[in-house]
Amino acid sequence: MGNDLHDQADAVVVGGGLAGLVAACELADRGRSVLVLDQEGAQNLGGQAFWSLGGLFMVDTPEQRRMKIRDSRGLALADWMGSAQFDGPQDEWPRRVAEAYVAFAAGPMRDWLHGIGMRWFPVVGWAERGGALATGHGNSVPRFHVTWGTGPGVLAPFVRMARAHEAAGRLRFAFRHRVTALDIAAGRISGVSGEVLEPTDVARGQRSGRGVVGAFRIEAGAVVVTSGGIGGNLARVRAAWPEARLGPAPDRMVCGVPAHVDGDMMDVAAFAGAARINTDRMWHYTEGLRNWDPIWPDHGIRILPGPSSLWFDALGKRLEAPYLPGFDTLGTLRRILSTGHAHSWFVLSQSIIKKEFALSGSEQNPDLTAGRWGAVLKARLGAGGKAPTPVEAFKQHGADFTVAATIEDLVAGMNRIGAAMGDPVLDPASLRAQIEARDGQILNPFAKDTQVTAIRGARAYRGDRLIRTAKPHRILDPAHGPLIGVRLSVLTRKTLGGLHTDLDGAVLDAEGYRIDGLFAAGECAGFGGGGYHGYNALEGTFLGGCLFSGRNAGRAAAG
Repeated sequence: MGNDLHDQADAVVVGGGLAGLVAACELADRGRSVLVLDQEGAQNLGGQAFWSLGGLFMVDTPEQRRMKIRDSRGLALADWMGSAQFDGPQDEWPRRVAEAYVAFAAGPMRDWLHGIGMRWFPVVGWAERGGALATGHGNSVPRFHVTWGTGPGVLAPFVRMARAHEAAGRLRFAFRHRVTALDIAAGRISGVSGEVLEPTDVARGQRSGRGVVGAFRIEAGAVVVTSGGIGGNLARVRAAWPEARLGPAPDRMVCGVPAHVDGDMMDVAAFAGAARINTDRMWHYTEGLRNWDPIWPDHGIRILPGPSSLWFDALGKRLEAPYLPGFDTLGTLRRILSTGHAHSWFVLSQSIIKKEFALSGSEQNPDLTAGRWGAVLKARLGAGGKAPTPVEAFKQHGADFTVAATIEDLVAGMNRIGAAMGDPVLDPASLRAQIEARDGQILNPFAKDTQVTAIRGARAYRGDRLIRTAKPHRILDPAHGPLIGVRLSVLTRKTLGGLHTDLDGAVLDAEGYRIDGLFAAGECAGFGGGGYHGYNALEGTFLGGCLFSGRNAGRAAAG
């Protein structure tokens, strides 16, 4: 594609991430000529999904049944609605999309993905466990299916199909093309206009230049917007932050997505008449680490914790149930921010870190990304007293980790980390007393400590017992040492609201009517409907939402 060009296609897809690839393939499958535009270079094809762990929320699968997990569409829908907490008329389409997605996840989803070559790690993960009432937030059973190959493994079949359509002349890519306007003619969307950006050879995920070297206009019968959310733009995140619901926006956060995830395209769609809903709903993690080997600005990595680490707030008070590792993300975020600070601490043993710590991202899980059983067994079970190599690298190099033989020395190390960040000073005697009280609950099979009970409950699931939950032990037992302290930051991740769409992905205006010729999918559409998660995500539903909404939008845009 050259500078100052004028072109046409049956359909334009704005964004080359997972949702965009799925939509483009659906369009091309139906014989439409498709042009995929992306402001980044070809090296970023696949967008944020490339960096993901590849987890998918699916229901009543062979993988679950082999692990003796009893799941059903009804149970999954009850969990979803208890988590979503839909509460207004704007949630009509989000609710309907959620119901349709659960039916899809319990029905044709796995067969569709299996048929195009996707496979899954046999141990199903139990994410977002909730920890409160059966009618509230959380997954009642394990549903998190990790794809062999992680994020790249999710992308691979769609990249392959897109490239085949490209070779056949049905699909074209135009990278470094930033859409700045949706064109309107005769009351409908007629195409897109924008700027051609300077070439870039930066590595995938790194910030690219924004120099403009040309302009373009594309005529199209349909436009599908799949441009992602706002998580890479901290100013936008803070502006949208629901202070009344979660507490004050953190002064300091780390970014779980690259800088080009900026939300600008949603503004372009809104200028053309698209309605945005649920813009204060977002999904940010509380277990963020400053990446010692960053790729993008303020690059953060999330710890995917097992249930055993002791969690302390910024003032040194242990978090109470249900604010336990892996149970209630937004509830824990609200609890942490209630201290007036945005950070918290894990205290754990070497026995816990080697069994329970995983890190988010394809690059932090080379064994799963390689898709080789031997690599997984060596990394997860054959490392002796060590955690997987990426975790040990963070323990050694990460600015948020400290290691010591005694609790007094550990807290001294935590305070050294905190001093550089302006944190409150922690009292070693107070932390010792709280940890000893918890350790006293380990000495017999009975306990009133909810976290100890939760650990024992987790180990009743074979998958957790094998690879995710350490055998209960006293944190201060030297035989399980050394002790480890980890400073945790808020990590930006997902926009749960977005462009208002119906089940077909057709974008709606402020009156709730379809904008002729305009569709949206993926995160910019709240993963479907303008926010099919409601207020809380059940994990595996971000990639799943991109697949589902991209599929629907592509089919509908094809006519």
